[in-house]
Amino acid sequence: MNHYDALAEAYTAENESNLINAHYERPAMLTLAGDVAGRRILDAGCGAGPLFAALRDGGAVVSGIDASAGMLAQARKRLGDDADLRVADLAEPLPFPDNTFDDVTASLVLHYLEDWGPTLAELRRVLRPGGRLLVSVEHPFAIFLWQREAGAKPDYFATRERIEEWTMGGHTVPLRFWDRPLHAMTDAFTSAGFHIRRVVEPDPVPEARDRFPDEFRNIAGRSFLAFLFFVLQID
Repeated sequence: MNHYDALAEAYTAENESNLINAHYERPAMLTLAGDVAGRRILDAGCGAGPLFAALRDGGAVVSGIDASAGMLAQARKRLGDDADLRVADLAEPLPFPDNTFDDVTASLVLHYLEDWGPTLAELRRVLRPGGRLLVSVEHPFAIFLWQREAGAKPDYFATRERIEEWTMGGHTVPLRFWDRPLHAMTDAFTSAGFHIRRVVEPDPVPEARDRFPDEFRNIAGRSFLAFLFFVLQID
């Protein structure tokens, strides 16, 4: 059983309108995607489907995969019975032929994987020539600072395991993340045959500051730093 199965309903509700997802990560991904009308897109790690829905509303033909059947059940409620949703583990071969998609979105999912190589090779395989991979991950320096402030002494340059206990909807589960430095990310992308077109460190949408004053007060005027975004492309 995937740990997200137990959190699915509560996580979906939290993700719907919070600062970090609804007013920061998701708008940034949609801005990077640009005009998607008529494009065939794989939402890899689609969760409950909010990005899938937004891409579909923009005119894209979207397929979604996720390792959590519970999260896909939430996506089905949102997207309808005709949505192309499949349980699939990004650490395993993908259930699609070569050259299927114009774009792949990997929204806050790669940091769950220790080894990016096989996954990136599969994502490249299912992309058409000239296709794009849009990635968001936890910002490695933000994680490093957070761990230092918590009293740990992390090695920024190591690829290291991190376990967090998340409690939502009355359930507590351990989630495993893999932290790695920026150069390890870019090396993995280029080794898999991707060209790095953009590296982006966006701010939340402008209205977020008024809607979430406590969160912004806590960062005391510092720049908002949580996620790192990449636009990658193949020949």
